[in-house]
Amino acid sequence: MGAIAPPIEDRVQARLVAIAADHIRRFGPERVTVVAVAREAGMSHANVYRFFASKAGLIEAVVVAWARTVELQLGDIANAPDPADDKLERFLTAWARAQREGLDRDPPIYATFATLWQARRDTIMAHRARLRAFLASIVDEGLEPGPFRVKDEERAVSFVADAMQRFIHPVLVTEMKDLSRQQVEQRAGLLARVIIRTLVAGGV
Repeated sequence: MGAIAPPIEDRVQARLVAIAADHIRRFGPERVTVVAVAREAGMSHANVYRFFASKAGLIEAVVVAWARTVELQLGDIANAPDPADDKLERFLTAWARAQREGLDRDPPIYATFATLWQARRDTIMAHRARLRAFLASIVDEGLEPGPFRVKDEERAVSFVADAMQRFIHPVLVTEMKDLSRQQVEQRAGLLARVIIRTLVAGGV
């Protein structure tokens, strides 16, 4: 049997998000208008408001769509059967790589993501919480008799997240844009290994 097509409303919403993403890339988020997006979609702007309460909501949906691609990638790593220490290294390096690739490959969308991150928008906070939950699950898997000898699990998760900020906070990622991707990945990989050694040694 063939795949079941998504409901028409989902397809319309996805098309509006795709058009809005293209407009962000071409004009920047400030110059995106609901009227222009509606015109390209072949509908009235009033119809767009059936799916998104405002222009801000539409732009936020574009960022959420990008963030979900990161979640899917990191979720696959978190749910893999690898040993916890190997998995954590892969997770942290992939997390850093996804941020840098967002900056390199789609700078206008990533810049919008950074703006929403700083504004602590609910959807972005939910994205951060899901990634932290993945991280916590890996740390939990690695507890004794596994390789991690942490004294406090929640403190250990916070330690890992805090240590990685330079490579996952979009503002700090943007500040490192003059470094090559290879340099960033080397530094992130080194930090990941230091983090793992700290957890194995029971340093937190």
